[in-house]
Amino acid sequence: MIIVDFHQVMIANLMTQLGNHTNTPIEESLFRHMVLNSLRSFRQKFKEYGEIVIACDDKNFWRKQVFPYYKANRKKARDKSEIDWNTIFEYFGKIKAEIREHFPYRMVQVDTAEADDIIATLVYRFQVDEKILILSGDKDFIQLHMLANVKQYDPVRKKFITHNDPFMFRFEHIMKGDAGDGVPNVLSDDDTFVTDKRQRPMTQKRIDEAYDSYVGTMVDASIDRNFQRNRQLIDLTCIPSNIADAINAAYDAEAGKDRSKMFNYFISYKLKGMMDSIGDF
Repeated sequence: MIIVDFHQVMIANLMTQLGNHTNTPIEESLFRHMVLNSLRSFRQKFKEYGEIVIACDDKNFWRKQVFPYYKANRKKARDKSEIDWNTIFEYFGKIKAEIREHFPYRMVQVDTAEADDIIATLVYRFQVDEKILILSGDKDFIQLHMLANVKQYDPVRKKFITHNDPFMFRFEHIMKGDAGDGVPNVLSDDDTFVTDKRQRPMTQKRIDEAYDSYVGTMVDASIDRNFQRNRQLIDLTCIPSNIADAINAAYDAEAGKDRSKMFNYFISYKLKGMMDSIGDF
């Protein structure tokens, strides 16, 4: 199984192509070609892992419901950007619908779930019986490397992502938090990033000592409270069961798709070059 972290991979790919020209208008046809050609190349390069599954982010993430500051600064950053994000997300929505309708790949998107939730749920479900390749540059998935038959490849940097101790990585990630997602380290307040507070310094020595002594709770109650806060947001074993159940149901509902609609789709969008290599998809 090849699981594509759809938004992460495609946006990273787009940013690479734009380079410093972030104010360049993005055409729908070129965006479509980029997405489809990426999927074609993934299937050809990694066919030993089986068929592609596309994992998509939804909106109103469940993590934001349990931690209001989750990814709170993302919209501010996009509003300041030269990139026309509204147009990009419009293209994403349209092309996702096209892929779901015309291509053989299972596409999974679930209310309030992120692609991380989808990928982790499918990995936990299938990792015993199948080889799984996660296509994403997101290091959050290193924690899944502790499972059998799981590898991760960053298609933008064109390299496998590895780690010599995924258990330690997960613990350290929880301790440090994730600034990009608005999650402070365990020494800092919930609202650290939205109020421009400075995080309290987190040393590697402190992380190592905490890891060596950790038995499910921290000695300091305030640190333990923040550790549990971060664990719920970061540890991919903490996905709510109703979300995981919905992901598995959505995956199963996508069974039985085939390639019969692809040829007419390529004709309608004048994708002659892809029509000539339809067997690659």
